[in-house]
Amino acid sequence: MKAIDKIRSLPKIDLHCHLDGSMTVESMQKILGREIGPGEVTAGDTCKNLAEYLDKFAIPIQCIQTAEGLETAAREFLLRTAQENTRYVEVRFAPLLSVSDDLGCRQVVEAVLKGLSEAREKCGTDYNVIVCAMRHHPKEDSLAMMKVCREFLGEGVCAADLAGDEAAFPMEDYMDLFAQAKKLEIPFTIHAGECGRAENVAKAVECGAARVGHGIALAGNRTIQKLCADKKTGIEMCPTSNLQTRAATKENYPLREFMEAGLRVTLNTDNRTVSNTDMTREMCFVQEQYGITTEELKKFYLHAVDAAFAEDAVKQRLLSFADQF
Repeated sequence: MKAIDKIRSLPKIDLHCHLDGSMTVESMQKILGREIGPGEVTAGDTCKNLAEYLDKFAIPIQCIQTAEGLETAAREFLLRTAQENTRYVEVRFAPLLSVSDDLGCRQVVEAVLKGLSEAREKCGTDYNVIVCAMRHHPKEDSLAMMKVCREFLGEGVCAADLAGDEAAFPMEDYMDLFAQAKKLEIPFTIHAGECGRAENVAKAVECGAARVGHGIALAGNRTIQKLCADKKTGIEMCPTSNLQTRAATKENYPLREFMEAGLRVTLNTDNRTVSNTDMTREMCFVQEQYGITTEELKKFYLHAVDAAFAEDAVKQRLLSFADQF
């Protein structure tokens, strides 16, 4: 068996995966009724920065402006992830990016959950949804979104998130918003440390984030690394995406550093289509580039089980797959 086939056969968990950035090209073509070239929605290795990377989301976001588009995107996304033996995925999206005069926040969430449910009936992959507040949206709108999504907690929605331009909107501006999320008893992860400021990670942990997305800025900061280790904060690393956005270079990617610091590292895809990746490719990449062993891949998997915003019954089922490593 080839190494890639062995990796593809292993059980996988993806905790940091955006629906819009992971829509299949087939879904987008079906929704828009036209051919889509790979360069329109894929960043590639020549991507210069985060801003250029984010330009690739324009077409996917066009596709999720109707209930039908949201259902199609969610259904075909989960079916595709199941093809590489993904046993559980937490797919995140920003409901407010799809809200319009014709489509309310509740309808947006219901459409995504319907598509995911239909797919699970066919493939058996477990899922949950993380709802993202966007940094550039008014905080009162984000809080209203969270209150609506709170009604779906435990019924397909598992947590909230903060995403968007971290460099322009530092974490200090959102402490009150996530204090409110805590009062609503919504668990949350926060995109932090993707753009070179470790203090955003510290603030995210301080306000109660169980996990942080990316966390690359922790590199070299032993104080905040220790804070995350002591708090058992999950670190959602997304190697291909992090290199494409220039958050780090291949040579100084801090995966080994974080492991040696005792951080609860998980491997994730971030955006399967925009980054042209999947969990198999991420696992193969870190094996080839950083000498990650199969036993260490198993440790990432177990970290993901522990960090997942999933019910205990789901976690027990996921643990039962671990002996396949």
